[in-house]
Amino acid sequence: MSVYQDRARLTRLWEAELAAFRAARPESARLHRAAEEVMPGGVPMLWMEKWPGPWPVYVTEAKGARFRCADGIDHVDLCLGDTGAMVGHAPEASVRAIAERLAQGSTFMLPTEDAAAAAHELAGRFGLERWQFTLSATDANRHVLRYARLVTGRPKVVVIDYSYHGTVDEAYATLDADGRVIPRRGNIGPPVDPALTTIVVPFNDVPAMRAALATGEVAAVLVEPAMTNIGIVLPEPDWHEGVARACRDAGSYLVIDETHTLCAGPGGMTARDGLRPDAVVVGKTIAGGVPAGAWGMTTTFADAVRAKLDPDGEGLEDIDVGGVGGTLAGNAVSMAGIRATLAEVLTPEVYPGMIARAAEWTAGVQAAIDEFGVPWQVTQLGCRAEYSFRPTPPRDGREAAEADDFALQQYLHLHSLNRGILVTPFHNMALMSPATTSADVERHTVAFREAVASLFG
Repeated sequence: MSVYQDRARLTRLWEAELAAFRAARPESARLHRAAEEVMPGGVPMLWMEKWPGPWPVYVTEAKGARFRCADGIDHVDLCLGDTGAMVGHAPEASVRAIAERLAQGSTFMLPTEDAAAAAHELAGRFGLERWQFTLSATDANRHVLRYARLVTGRPKVVVIDYSYHGTVDEAYATLDADGRVIPRRGNIGPPVDPALTTIVVPFNDVPAMRAALATGEVAAVLVEPAMTNIGIVLPEPDWHEGVARACRDAGSYLVIDETHTLCAGPGGMTARDGLRPDAVVVGKTIAGGVPAGAWGMTTTFADAVRAKLDPDGEGLEDIDVGGVGGTLAGNAVSMAGIRATLAEVLTPEVYPGMIARAAEWTAGVQAAIDEFGVPWQVTQLGCRAEYSFRPTPPRDGREAAEADDFALQQYLHLHSLNRGILVTPFHNMALMSPATTSADVERHTVAFREAVASLFG
């Protein structure tokens, strides 16, 4: 149930913003009409239809924290590819390394020197000794879960209610009103009943985690260290230690997906908070904009995997058909992008500025909430921040989901877009890059206050 009740007012405001969008973006409209002839919805992935407005904005060029659209409008980008461009668009060191690698050959099914350099960088940041590479965090999550099942001989995975791990089938599950595992709303063509593969536990519920692991059938627990795709939900003080202890007691592997929470610091929340998982997954931003993902394992976990894959030491005949990997995984371009991005762009030195910009954004949002007495809240996690339509921070994914209001969210996003500011679609998140300035943040602060005033003034 939305806390915003004046739906007639919201409709009038929405219609006015739609008219402004249509008037300002005729070239994007033309491009979209042409695209509809060959792509469903006129977009390369159907979820792109969900952006606010009658058609998506078409991008022509981007640099740092800005992009220009086909209609010549310059935008402050606070979405940054929903973390994929957290380092900023086209960072010079990444572009240079990627371009040089492309000119020398892009993919060989053979390693280059960059791969070990990238693995050393990740090992130093996260504290896990053994690393492998793929094209996305989704793939990395899938592969780690397969390895955990291989080593333990157990069939099931624990995920958190309303978590996000890309398109991992096991994670598209939730709990019904009676606590049964069911497919999450919108789960497209699930291959099996998720109750066969998955146990779902609410975030911040250590007793529920212990009960799930007590079944003895769980190979791995897959968690985000803070929830980030249903609004930001932060861990309570005893959560991570409770989960880690429960996993150790049950003999289940703990896998932490840091793909979004790399916003917290150079080694994500794993390094910042001293967490001790058996595996860590990262992706999206680590290669400066080209597809890349990675997972790290402790030496103990990695050795157990190797022993299971090759128990007699007679070779790895079936390693290429085991459901882990892919022809382009670990390709030379991705490796060059990771090495340059981590070593020269997303360095420890840039985090304080990024986090400071997020604090400014949070303060601007909070100021408008306070001024108009709005029953919303805003939460910051490193260089990421998000507001939600509830008066207090959510404790778990269900509380966050129940506060959602799609129509209200779409209005706020379109209002922002019409003022040349892009925020992350489908929730109310802003992300700061090394190139984001205080002036960029101030533009959002001004626009957000105007939007709140239009709703509550």
